[in-house]
Amino acid sequence: MSARAISEASGKRLLNCQLEANCGAAVCRFASVTSETDWDKLAAENAWLNSEKLVVKPDQLIKRRGKLGLIKVNANLAEVKAWVIERMGRNQQIGKANGKLRRFIIEPFLPHKQEEESYVCIYSVRDKDIILFHHEGGVDIGDVDSKASKLDVEIQEKMEVSEALVKSSLLGELTGNKDLVAKFITALYKQYVALHFTYLEINPIVITSGKVYILDLAAKLDATADFVCRGKWGDVEYPPPFGRDAYPEEAYIADIDAKTGASLKLTILNASGRIWTMVAGGGASVVYSDTICALGGSSELANYGEYSGAPSEQQTYDYAKTILSMMTREKHSDGKVLIIGGGIANFTNIAATFKGIVRSLEEYQVAIKEHSIKIFVRRAGPNYQEGLRVMREVGQNLGIPLFVFGPETHMTAIVGMAMGKRDVPTQLPSKEATTANFLLPGSAGKSGAADTPKASPTPVVTNTTESSSTGSLFSKTTRAIIWGLQTKAVQGMMDFDYVCGREQPSVACMVYPMSPGDSKQNFYWGHKEVLVPIYKSMADAMAAFPDVDVLISFASLRSAYDSTLECLEFKQIRTIAIIAEGIPENYTRKLIKEADKKNVTIIGPATVGGVKPGCFKIGNTGGMMDNILHSKLYRPGNVAYVSRSGGMSNELNNMISQTTNGVYEGVAIGGDRYPCSTFMDHLLRYQDNSEVGMLVLLGEVGGTEEYQVCEAIKSGVFTKPIVAWCIGTCADMFATDVQFGHAGASAGASEETASAKNKALAEAGAEVPTSFDELGDKIGEVYRKLVVAGTIVPKAELPPPPVPMDYNWARELGLIRKPASFMTSICDERGQELLYAGIPITEVFKQDMGIGGVLSLLWFQRRLPPYACKFLEMCLMITADHGPAVSGAHNTIVCARSGKDLVSSLVSGLLNIGDRFGGALDGAAAQFTDAFDSGLIANDFVNKAKKEGILIMGIGHRVKSLNNPDMRVVVISEYAKEHFPCTPLLDYAREVEQITTKKKPNLILNVDGCIALCFVDLLRHSGFFTKDESENIIKSGSLNGMFVLGRSIGFIGHFLDQKRLNQGLYRHPWDDISYVLPEINQCQ
Repeated sequence: MSARAISEASGKRLLNCQLEANCGAAVCRFASVTSETDWDKLAAENAWLNSEKLVVKPDQLIKRRGKLGLIKVNANLAEVKAWVIERMGRNQQIGKANGKLRRFIIEPFLPHKQEEESYVCIYSVRDKDIILFHHEGGVDIGDVDSKASKLDVEIQEKMEVSEALVKSSLLGELTGNKDLVAKFITALYKQYVALHFTYLEINPIVITSGKVYILDLAAKLDATADFVCRGKWGDVEYPPPFGRDAYPEEAYIADIDAKTGASLKLTILNASGRIWTMVAGGGASVVYSDTICALGGSSELANYGEYSGAPSEQQTYDYAKTILSMMTREKHSDGKVLIIGGGIANFTNIAATFKGIVRSLEEYQVAIKEHSIKIFVRRAGPNYQEGLRVMREVGQNLGIPLFVFGPETHMTAIVGMAMGKRDVPTQLPSKEATTANFLLPGSAGKSGAADTPKASPTPVVTNTTESSSTGSLFSKTTRAIIWGLQTKAVQGMMDFDYVCGREQPSVACMVYPMSPGDSKQNFYWGHKEVLVPIYKSMADAMAAFPDVDVLISFASLRSAYDSTLECLEFKQIRTIAIIAEGIPENYTRKLIKEADKKNVTIIGPATVGGVKPGCFKIGNTGGMMDNILHSKLYRPGNVAYVSRSGGMSNELNNMISQTTNGVYEGVAIGGDRYPCSTFMDHLLRYQDNSEVGMLVLLGEVGGTEEYQVCEAIKSGVFTKPIVAWCIGTCADMFATDVQFGHAGASAGASEETASAKNKALAEAGAEVPTSFDELGDKIGEVYRKLVVAGTIVPKAELPPPPVPMDYNWARELGLIRKPASFMTSICDERGQELLYAGIPITEVFKQDMGIGGVLSLLWFQRRLPPYACKFLEMCLMITADHGPAVSGAHNTIVCARSGKDLVSSLVSGLLNIGDRFGGALDGAAAQFTDAFDSGLIANDFVNKAKKEGILIMGIGHRVKSLNNPDMRVVVISEYAKEHFPCTPLLDYAREVEQITTKKKPNLILNVDGCIALCFVDLLRHSGFFTKDESENIIKSGSLNGMFVLGRSIGFIGHFLDQKRLNQGLYRHPWDDISYVLPEINQCQ
């Protein structure tokens, strides 16, 4: 969404902050009031409320408040308060909308004469900004468009006007201070541009006492410019239109949408409605709403929304969960329906996005049954077969009424089923081949269209000669540069090239300024691997491939404008496709002017692109290979179309392929308010192309470009039949304005409604169906007439060559398997949330598992009790460090002082761990458990070790003794005795210690031995491990792992300490070295 209305308070705040101080404008003083306002506090913060006469009015995007009696003037604070309280929360009927008054704005009352009021308005259109001024203003201004003086500001690099121009163009009839007003309008327009307003109306402004006062204000901002203007805007709220309350769920989805590259939109129309939708695609979402309203369901339609752009599993889960949570708040006597629909996706993995929906259905299983909810699903696109299979299984497993359909069913047929207007098929559709079957040798020609019943044969054409028209954008030799590392899209283009029989790939190279340098990326050309260059510089790419005349830009919304301007500097480029959605309108309008100046065609922004079957496709257009073959896009037909919606273009491909001989060319111009190329641009190309027999136009609500097509039909510019339909007819039936998924899909005037445009197209002579449901039939009807007339001559179908499937996609479809190189059972990072031994990371924190709990999951694959987790943490704390003198710390320090990095220094210390330093835990555990399990008493164990001449691991300390006990051992042993079920091995070690200390007092149980034996007692007697598991853990080295993990903390500390102290290179002192050299002369 781009142009979005803001409150009057927000508009005045922005002008207060941004208008130049000397522009003549008086500061707007105002105070906002809601039901939660503390009036005493409000008066204390705005002293003028108590001392001046006031004006109060609702601030909820309500037009003509004066005419409606919704303004109180010349009142004191008490009167204002009483007036507001009387109306706060009260229902108000305004036109078709019925809503509650919830927000008001209070301002000082400005006494003035009627002749001091004037009117000013600034708004934007495709090729200019328009400033309107009338020397009279106020509620009785009337038809301002016919009265006001007008100043057109053409699109240019620096959008500005001079005071002299304003005065001469707009202020001729003004009797007041023209210099003051000219200065004000000049400054106002400057901020209009800088703040990315799309509409700004002030009626009236009052010119009195040497100042310009802004009384009533209405404004819209280009919301896509948030990344440009956030610092100037601050926090801007976009209130819903009057008559529709703002729901927290809408804000929740908007917040998710703002944080992702996908698109997620939700508008609640009637929270008590029984018909809910969850539709994929901006265009498809409008079509579904149209169909519901056309079938009489407008009063029961609960929401409008869409999800598109390959949202993640978690995002679709959050979206579906939000819908279901609202559906299940109150019951409906007739039950409810959820329509999960969409067209044929271009690149979204249907099965992957359905996973999130499945999770939400499972979560709401009981509520779905209690509220008698029926669910209807229709979807197609990459991996749709698996997605639909999963949805069918979910319905069966959960025992909920869930009906599932694919591309064999018309896109909106499920609406009629859901509303009881059409029978639900009792028989499942025939099982279609999976994606892979279309791609394997021997199956290349088995597209869905080939299985069309013979009763309605579809004539086909192939290998038509390429148009010689100068208006053709693409041919079989067209080559392109791709901006961005979009490897999946590039491989899709190359597979399309291959199946079309091109001699070389259409992708010449890629440009990626963020890459470290020029490189190459491998792709497949059929069975063969080829290398595609990647350039850091666009200039280098253009120089390397002077034959390239197309650039496909996958740049982000932040960089698309600059990168496109750079591309326009290269004369070889004749066509640019901009995929990004959300480019500010001011930027797009400048691109339009620059492209027109250089005779470059730009497709987009906010588009999937376009396709010329048999020749060239842009990026992800046409979807996966199965859809390309199913829709016969590998060879040209005779029908050319232009659409706003990229998602609906695939539905048109499918529709046209099943009712005609196929698509000749199709372009999605993009859903923004100002697409760089228009319907007319492409329809004129098709009109001039002898290979095109008929045209198809899919427009939508918003804008007036379809009227240009009407005029061209009437004047005879178009002689070929045009089948046309504008989606968005449902907008007429809504009580409030609805901004649909596309930025341009919102009617600003009656002539911009879809119904008005469909009527005008029909009257002009276009073939217009009665609904979108009948669009395919209308296309087929017109096509058959052209075949009978001989205008289109069908030709024989030739099968395309098979295209090998990528390994990763084949694996995604479950068609192949191979042994894994690695196996893991402790962690899984592949989903939306990291899992530790199956437990989501959020649960780890919610349950406050701590480091000990994480160790229990990652090392032992189970959730240990709190006392065990605490013991693990104690071991880490106790083994963390033992001073700088021990060998490991010493080596870490020496390495750090040699200038080595942290990892090198840490490894230097860790490599010292072994039997003599810190690595005795495993050995102690093995020795003591073997002795204990074999029944040796402590004395025999000591004697046996002495006889065999081996040391007892875990016994002995260089410093500590019976008289100077190691407090670490005391702490560990006392904790184990208090919390462990039993400690037989620790007790056994204490018996051994009594014997060894009789020989030397320092032969005590040391910290390694204490930790090791307590660890074994924990493993054996906690009840969480079998004996075999305990033995395997001991043998695996996990006990030494405790020391390594703990001591790493200390080693890192020593490294950081040396860096902090800025210690130089270490050299060992000579006096600490005993030099003992051989006496060579004596030996000789």
